[in-house]
Amino acid sequence: MIYLYETIPNESDPEILRFEIKQSIHDSPLKQHPETGVPIRRVIVGGVGLITSKSSSTASAQGGCGCGHGGCGHG
Repeated sequence: MIYLYETIPNESDPEILRFEIKQSIHDSPLKQHPETGVPIRRVIVGGVGLITSKSSSTASAQGGCGCGHGGCGHG
């Protein structure tokens, strides 16, 4: 997996730098940059969710009642 990390800002260096590091999913998050030793933290980023219920995705895409974009007067 590729994880996003960022430097931890401090008083002498407030700039945050972001970068990616390839790791196993079983590895613990890094605390320091492997080359520079600068303190870092893993950034949690959102993913794309899956809609598993056909009725919920169909209803929202077609106006709520399943009658298409114009609706059918139900509601």
